[in-house]
Amino acid sequence: DWVKLVSTDGFSFLVQRKVAMGSGTLRNMLNAESSFAEAVSNTCAINERGIVVEKLCEYLAYKSLYENAPQKEIPDFTERLMPEIVLEL
Repeated sequence: DWVKLVSTDGFSFLVQRKVAMGSGTLRNMLNAESSFAEAVSNTCAINERGIVVEKLCEYLAYKSLYENAPQKEIPDFTERLMPEIVLEL
């Protein structure tokens, strides 16, 4: 099952639903029992630029991949952040 995240500048990103559920906000928006339009359409509009939404998707995948890994084996995510977008994140 896939979810589409759409940025304000029109970029779309497909993310596995289980990865998107790593965000509490997205989890609430996509909850089938909610009355949110996002739950029906599997599409979430994110009020950020595409570069920020892309980094959000990357972080959610990172979080999903390493959530049960021992602390010593988890690489530092901050090394993947470009200085130009740090303030927006």
